[in-house]
Formats: sequence, C-alpha cells, structure tokens
Amino acid sequence: MELANIEKLLQKYLEAETTLQEEAILREYFTSNQVAPHLQEYGILFGYFKQNQSETFTKTIQLKPEKTSNKNWKWLSVAASVALLVSVFIGKQEYEKHQERKQFAQIKEALQMVSSNLNKGNDALYAVSDNLGKGNEAVNKLSTYQNTVNKANTILDKANY
Repeated sequence: MELANIEKLLQKYLEAETTLQEEAILREYFTSNQVAPHLQEYGILFGYFKQNQSETFTKTIQLKPEKTSNKNWKWLSVAASVALLVSVFIGKQEYEKHQERKQFAQIKEALQMVSSNLNKGNDALYAVSDNLGKGNEAVNKLSTYQNTVNKANTILDKANY
C-alpha cells in the first residue's frame, strides 16, 4: 500500500474519523515488517493493541449483591400511600362529625329561640285568658242585672194590666 495513503489513514485515525475497515488496514500495515522508519512509533501502538486482543482475564469477578434499598423504597412508598388514604378517610369522617355538631348547635339555638317566643306567647295567652275571665264575670253580672230588670219589667207589666 502507498505510504501517502497510510499517512492519510493514520491522520484520520488520530482524529477518530476512520471506519472499522480502515482501522483493520492500519493494524495490518503496522504489524507487518514493512513499516516506514518515521512511522515506527505507531507500530508499537498497534502492536500493543494486537497483543491485548489475545489477553483474557481468568479470575472470577465477585459481583456485589443487589441492594435491598430499592425494595425498601418501594414498600415505603406503598406504606406512605396507604397512610395517606387512611388519614384522608379518617379526616373526612371527622369533618362530617364536626359539620353535624355545628348543625346540631344551630338547630338547638333556633329551637331555644322558638321556645322562648312560645313562652312569651303563653304569657300573653294567660293575660288574655285572665281578661276573658274578667269579661265573663262582667257578662254574668250583666246577665244577672238583665234578669233582674226583666223580672222587674214583668212584675210592672203585670201590675199595669
């Protein structure tokens, strides 16, 4: 391959613009024994890459067990949701009880006012009743007077005849 073409590919490689095929061409060139003297330093780099491809890690990797904190957070969010629902339910019941007590107090106050006014009305009725009683007594007296006048008239009428 031409040296100029290799230099262009090397420049593209250093700017991270090469394709996998172009990198394979460079790898093949630099691992061969026909490397130009001014490009020998890049031969070491590509030789290192070739050597590392054959290396493998043989020890076992100890993986950390999965943390249970995610599960705890899930259960914590479920518990918080349940607590929120229970508190809303209880709060609604307490609010309804409060409203019932408030309505009861208002009705009680209204009934006390009605009772007070009825008592005043009863007092007025008792006064009217007393006055009616006095009126009945007066009518009875008038009735007695009328009866007496009627008897006197009848006696006088009999005497005049």
